[in-house]
Amino acid sequence: MKKHLLLLVAAVVSTAFAYADNRKLSITGTVEGVQSGKVYLQKFDNKMYKLIDSAQIKNGRFSFDKAVELPEIYAFTLDTTQSAYMVFLDENPVTVKFDTAQYYWNTVVTGSKLQDLFTEYKKQKRVRVDEFIKANPASLVSAYVLYRDFSYRLSPEEIQSNIQLLDASLRNTPYVKVLEELVKVLETVSIGKKAPDFTVNDVEGKPVKFSDHLGKGFVLVDFWAAWCGPCRRENPNVVKVYAKYHDKGFDIFGVSLDRSKEAWVKAIEKDNLTWTHVSDLLYWNSEPAKLYGVRAIPANFLIDKDGIIVAKNLRGEDLDKILGEYFD
Repeated sequence: MKKHLLLLVAAVVSTAFAYADNRKLSITGTVEGVQSGKVYLQKFDNKMYKLIDSAQIKNGRFSFDKAVELPEIYAFTLDTTQSAYMVFLDENPVTVKFDTAQYYWNTVVTGSKLQDLFTEYKKQKRVRVDEFIKANPASLVSAYVLYRDFSYRLSPEEIQSNIQLLDASLRNTPYVKVLEELVKVLETVSIGKKAPDFTVNDVEGKPVKFSDHLGKGFVLVDFWAAWCGPCRRENPNVVKVYAKYHDKGFDIFGVSLDRSKEAWVKAIEKDNLTWTHVSDLLYWNSEPAKLYGVRAIPANFLIDKDGIIVAKNLRGEDLDKILGEYFD
């Protein structure tokens, strides 16, 4: 059943919007300080970008005239190996003043009402997702915000209640489909449930079965990545707790969402993470992450010797405190 859910989630993520139409995309733009080269157009897909087209920059100008799915989320970049600037596109012609400095901070997009709403959303502080959805129930931005910015911190019940606030026209978007399946997955990894088993290769390329590490005491399944700043900042706390409780029966099972093996191994060594590490090097397509409903990292699950999840997402002193209660 769990395997079926994972396959279904993967299929949904890779499927285009059922409500979206293929329409000619009209984009004209300029690139600040760049006279030649290429602008790449990418499509957003499960927190990653897939290249779909490119345009030559001539005298600082570029244009796209291509049939694509609209409305949808796309991104512009001058280098596909670097970060990209996300843009919500609808059926309206778009003008872009592309500025690559300071992480595209000064980039301006005009013509897309969806992008206007997304820009306003990013300016707001302490957004209540339910109130945002109620104000914009039929906007793709609402589905994206719930999917990207809130799903990892909401309970299955809260996710479901917010899905119900969305207009029916958004129900076939991949964002809502993923959220609906996420609700089912999160219910299987709630506190008190049996931790799902999985097998993934370690740094030596050898398959390691997670359940083989159960039965001796508490195990923390720690989802992280070398590229994840918050993960790296949390690692010293995890190292400290590991040193304090390892001899009493505490262990850690690190699961990386990296893409580069070299970066992954270097981070393990630099941060002095001396426990078991595994990764399928599939980034956000990580199978263990899907199995545990992980939508943001760092994330972790504390599991007892019987394989039961007893706590989730423990940070800093919280992990030390709960282990102290169990061991002392």
